Amino acid sequence: MRSFLGAFALVCIAAAAQGQVGHLPQNSPYRDLENSQEFTFLYGHYAAGKDPIGIAPQNGPLFGLRYQIHVGGPAYMMARWSHVSATRVAIDPQKTGAARQLGSRDVSVNLYDIDLSLNLTGQKTFHHFIPVMNLGLGVASCGCTVKDDPYSFGTPFAFSFGGGLRYAPGGRFALTADWNNYTYQLHYPTAYYLTPTGGTAAVTGNQARSFWKNNRALTIGASLLFFR
Repeated sequence: MRSFLGAFALVCIAAAAQGQVGHLPQNSPYRDLENSQEFTFLYGHYAAGKDPIGIAPQNGPLFGLRYQIHVGGPAYMMARWSHVSATRVAIDPQKTGAARQLGSRDVSVNLYDIDLSLNLTGQKTFHHFIPVMNLGLGVASCGCTVKDDPYSFGTPFAFSFGGGLRYAPGGRFALTADWNNYTYQLHYPTAYYLTPTGGTAAVTGNQARSFWKNNRALTIGASLLFFR
């Protein structure tokens, strides 16, 4: 993955350098970006990574907000909030059989991250398009508490990385399509490993209590550009 992203960045930079040679300004496929800040509304789908017993938040629609400010060269600082309307399966580990299953419950996942974002064509568009990459760090939270289920999501750190494509035709508006991965740690409660009378534990075998999980989001966005 690192090799691919590095090669992709080099190709884009080389293309940008080549495209600016041999064209009159009015005929160049490159156009300068004139705004230094951007506010974006996002909507898309959150694809949660699997966990062994399926009690973590699952897939769901996502919406969010993103703010970017130009900090120099091709680099932007990005602050983002994403909200996922998901479901999770709750269990009561002290029960056995069908009584253990508490059913599917609606939950809300919130993702907060701050990223460094890079325009791979610099401060220019190529035929109005800009390929971008981002890498950052944040936290995740979830209103996941269910009565009789000891599971707690907490507020784990979330590492984020991804990329996308912006369409900036000129003026104050732009469109974006993005793919991002959020990696955070899940923790199973001790109660899941205890064997109730006359039954088996909710988690059996050598399953670790804590593990990292990748969760992917595909979004589209509408952006307002401001401040030259």
